[in-house]
Amino acid sequence: MSESPLTAQRDAPVGGQAVLEGVMMRGVSTWAVAVRKPAPEQLVDGKLPRSSLPEGEIAVESLPVVSWTRRSPVLRRPVVRGVVALGQSLNIGFNALSISANAQLGEEQKELGGAAWAATIAAALALAVGLFFVVPVALTSLIKDRLDSAFLFWLVEGVLRTGIFLGYLAVLSRQRELRRVFEYHGAEHKVIACYEAGLALEPETARRFSRLHPRCGTSFLLVVMIVAIFVFAPLGLPAWYLLVATRILGVPLIAGISFELIKWAGRNRAKGWVQAIMWPGMQLQKLTTREPDLAQLTVAIAALQAVLDVEDPREASGEDLLGMEVVA
Repeated sequence: MSESPLTAQRDAPVGGQAVLEGVMMRGVSTWAVAVRKPAPEQLVDGKLPRSSLPEGEIAVESLPVVSWTRRSPVLRRPVVRGVVALGQSLNIGFNALSISANAQLGEEQKELGGAAWAATIAAALALAVGLFFVVPVALTSLIKDRLDSAFLFWLVEGVLRTGIFLGYLAVLSRQRELRRVFEYHGAEHKVIACYEAGLALEPETARRFSRLHPRCGTSFLLVVMIVAIFVFAPLGLPAWYLLVATRILGVPLIAGISFELIKWAGRNRAKGWVQAIMWPGMQLQKLTTREPDLAQLTVAIAALQAVLDVEDPREASGEDLLGMEVVA
């Protein structure tokens, strides 16, 4: 692309996620998954060979959603609403992954069951908390006696946590198996930006937009790493088991604060100084997104169009948007 990619200058209550050979899009009251299925002749023993790309039709499934924050006024308070919204987002995201994985199987193949996905979710959450919160504090505790102050402990732990996170992303970006997912991630961003700009949802139009988006989950995770440094700083240097416990129990608080920050940044992204603050997170997305082709953009558009066929997210009330998904 010879010309600079376009970026939308306003926010819309639409989020999404790349899945296996497809995209999930979420509005205010609906979420939908669009997946490119393998053609029947491509399947071998009911499965698509790893060296092949699906060439069949686009399967679309849409489902209603009611924000969990509606269950109680307490759940709509700042910070708390972020924890609740992110929990619901994880639930939708793993359901979307399950749908996309099953779409790649032939009819004679057994679908992946709920128990398998529950185990996957538990393992993924345990890995994230362990790698990004428990491991940094455990490693820093090994040199605790050599550090002269709680400030140095806090600083070393924060730098180590952020370094592990950046290294983890760098390793993921080099995995060939994830390249297609990263391309669909880019397609999701481009289509959302096209919608936010008020332009027609067409592959050629969406292609002109940047694959980087200010509400991306990658940017959110970087915010989490930084917020964690400041949340844990006042705790000082208690015993090692209390250090580990605070890192685990503090995750919801950190996630809730990060939610509020990235939601605010999304509303104010047209301001130059906000863009400067968001710049590091935007650059990290170059690791987790790739330029999609027109076929992948078509799939992403199908997912968003399935949402728009049911609702107009921009007509949602302020009450509806309190617990709205912020990650694009």
